[in-house]
Amino acid sequence: MRIGIDFDNTIVCYDQVFCRAAVEKGWLAPVAKPRGKQLVRDTLRERGMEEEWIHLQGYVYGAAMHYATPYPGLVEFLKQCRALSMPVSIVSHKTRHPFRGPNYDLHQSAWDWLAQQGFFDAHGIGLEKEAVFFELTKQEKIARIGALGCTHFIDDLPEFLREPGWPDGLQRILFDPEDVHGAVSDFPRLLSWAAAASLVPSKTK
Repeated sequence: MRIGIDFDNTIVCYDQVFCRAAVEKGWLAPVAKPRGKQLVRDTLRERGMEEEWIHLQGYVYGAAMHYATPYPGLVEFLKQCRALSMPVSIVSHKTRHPFRGPNYDLHQSAWDWLAQQGFFDAHGIGLEKEAVFFELTKQEKIARIGALGCTHFIDDLPEFLREPGWPDGLQRILFDPEDVHGAVSDFPRLLSWAAAASLVPSKTK
């Protein structure tokens, strides 16, 4: 058994970061309760600010990424996998630089974030750097997942999980912490990382 996990919005929670960055840039008024990523996106688009939304994504995934946090329960799940010698890989589809705006190195920002959050700490999560992959296209991501021999893959985008070319027998799982994909029935949904414990066999099995 090998579990593969997407990176952005599956491992990394950006919700408050998008709101914070949009307020910082003057595109949203300050609010008492930070808005989630989807609401920030929808608000900017409703105001005809698609270009600002594109720039905001590059900024968040680049210069502002250090504000992001792992999703609750993720670290505990990864430590559980390590304790059971259950291999885990991170496989992401991520462009090297934003489509527009400043030329941030998005791959380096992701590597720096993983290191800052202790993912490679031998006394903590203990993830090997060789188990992390940032691919430039969706099909390269799927090919990497297959080459690694993943038996399960967890991603937040149902449209990606429906892409052609997946290895036969691989279990695709939709990460849906906001419970917004209730209508999706072609994949099991994972509503929290605490619930992911069911994917890992216990020591007694």
